[in-house]
Amino acid sequence: MRMLWERKWARRRLTAIMTACLGVGLVYYGMPLNVGNLSSNLYLSMTFNALAEFPSSLVTFFLVGRINRRSSLLTFTTISGICSLFCVLDNTFVPERVQMIFEVISFFSTCTSFNIVMIYTIELFPTCVRNSALALVRQALVLGSVLAPVLVVEGRKKKFLSFGVFGLIIICCCLFAVCLPETKERSMCDTMEEEEYKEVNQSSNGPQQLVT
Repeated sequence: MRMLWERKWARRRLTAIMTACLGVGLVYYGMPLNVGNLSSNLYLSMTFNALAEFPSSLVTFFLVGRINRRSSLLTFTTISGICSLFCVLDNTFVPERVQMIFEVISFFSTCTSFNIVMIYTIELFPTCVRNSALALVRQALVLGSVLAPVLVVEGRKKKFLSFGVFGLIIICCCLFAVCLPETKERSMCDTMEEEEYKEVNQSSNGPQQLVT
């Protein structure tokens, strides 16, 4: 655990991915609880939320070898946040069924983000600290789940305090993923020294690649 905080690159990666996971965890655990704040049918909304997990897993399974981790995480969390913000609108602007569709899309995107962020975490850290990094990331997700019910209760008074805050937090938290390196098709390292050498080499080659 200490090795993660001693090196600047590892500390930066861990802070960024944990912040992103806080936003993902908040919406992932909070959105199913929050469907009661919609005007649509509660049982139908819960059914669609449960079904959204399955296509989310399929999308991750079939596309994980083709999509970039960082850009896909940013894309899905942005979609989730925007759809969550649309749920704040009054029924006169957005009909009940359309609100339910936005909520399901938001939850589907969050589920996909959840899957991607776990894969991303595994690829970001070398073998010697991978379990510790995953444990801390899981704690960030759990922290999001602790905050979610509080916002759901407040959302009964005003929808923005649940759907609006969910949308803003997941977008803002996952902007920290911009600080992370892309790991698609990159070999995973076993030691911190190996990963650090790759980090230094990548940062020194970056400007040269732009010039050429």
